[in-house]
Amino acid sequence: MSKQYLTTHTVDQAHPTEIFSVSPTPSSLFSASGSSALQIHSTTKANFPLQQTIPNAHRLGCHHVCTSRGGVGNVAASVGFGGEIKIWARQGSELLPQHESGGEWELRWEITPTETSGGDVWAVALSADESYLACTTSDGRIHVWDLTARERIQSYETGGSGTGGSFAMAVDLSRDGKLTATGHESGAVYVFNNNSGRLAYSLSGLAKSVRAVAFSPGCKRLAAAGDAGVIAIYDMERGEHVSNLSATSSRPAWITSLDWNDTGEYLLSGALDGKVKVWDVARGVCVATHSETEGALWSVRWLPKNERALEPGMGKGEMFCAAGANKSLTFYREATGI
Repeated sequence: MSKQYLTTHTVDQAHPTEIFSVSPTPSSLFSASGSSALQIHSTTKANFPLQQTIPNAHRLGCHHVCTSRGGVGNVAASVGFGGEIKIWARQGSELLPQHESGGEWELRWEITPTETSGGDVWAVALSADESYLACTTSDGRIHVWDLTARERIQSYETGGSGTGGSFAMAVDLSRDGKLTATGHESGAVYVFNNNSGRLAYSLSGLAKSVRAVAFSPGCKRLAAAGDAGVIAIYDMERGEHVSNLSATSSRPAWITSLDWNDTGEYLLSGALDGKVKVWDVARGVCVATHSETEGALWSVRWLPKNERALEPGMGKGEMFCAAGANKSLTFYREATGI
């Protein structure tokens, strides 16, 4: 049984260059590109208007931006092509830490390239409580930071003693904060226990570069995908490879982005061929495909399903956003959610 999603709105030319990353809060969406500015659009209004532009956020452009999955939406992090990590917070969020504040976003803290023990920083992820940040580096290291204390609390090595590991291309933190998962250029997938500071699982199943990893909301599953064009699903209780999600094509496109919906029933994927797909994980089938663009899709994300005060016509069903080489933000909504 398929699911129907409708294109509800497209923000054309949202950035002057390719959009490499998008990430939502309960009421807005961050987007980052090869240009120096970050953009923040409202996701509660039918035309998804621009709420704020952060000029000169990253002088050389930005390749990753993240917010917390399941968080209140007061903290964001971004990584520039200069290797710097910037932590952003809403004005007034210190006074209302349990609620999304209405203030504009401002720079709270910067982690410089010299603070990450060598290797260029690539991917980043935030914990659900917005207190911890994980980042990966080009030499295979993974660092976890306490954002409240502003200090690094864990560092993981994936290479041999005294040697660098494979480029760590993707990272995610489980919503309970206990696990960090990384995907690597070598095809390796690692899961670390943040409490013990040790490797929990070294996972098999993908022989090519892994560009996206994502924990399910209940932290019972991990999805990983990349150049093999296959989404591997792992059980986190035993560290076992339990299934694959794959298209029928003999030459599937590289998968660049993954995201679970709030219930953990569906997985969203974006690929280099411009297609965004919705997968029913339990049945192992694709239930919706949209050919968003002829260019690459670099980032796809579900919008949090909550008690947002939506404008008329936006529906009540699930929504997601896709972005990439066409420089636009395209928003979809479930066809039955009116």
